[in-house]
Amino acid sequence: QVQLVESGGGLVQAGDSLRLSCITTSRTLSPNVMGWFRQAPGKEREFVAAITWISGRTDYADSVKGRFTISRENAEKTVYLQMNNLAPEETAVYYCATTSHFTRIANEYTTWGQGTQVTVSS
Repeated sequence: QVQLVESGGGLVQAGDSLRLSCITTSRTLSPNVMGWFRQAPGKEREFVAAITWISGRTDYADSVKGRFTISRENAEKTVYLQMNNLAPEETAVYYCATTSHFTRIANEYTTWGQGTQVTVSS
């Protein structure tokens, strides 16, 4: 059973940057797709970005394009989410997840981490 562990959350001010990490226990970097989602209190879980282990193909939600960067380090079995110019409305629990195909739909991801809290103060 693959497990995902996120880290890197914290309290920052508006305009600051933060980098999240997600380590997988999968020996074969499978499933191939790793995604980041976020969920604010009282709101639905929202797609942020996704990347594939094999090709490095990426996808971003329109709201984060140009500010967030998803990357992977296969040797470290780690996916990163670099978040720049954060805004207070981006305060949420950030989750990483994995699935076998490229998708933005949360229900299609099969394994989830425990989440890491990101709080952006104004």
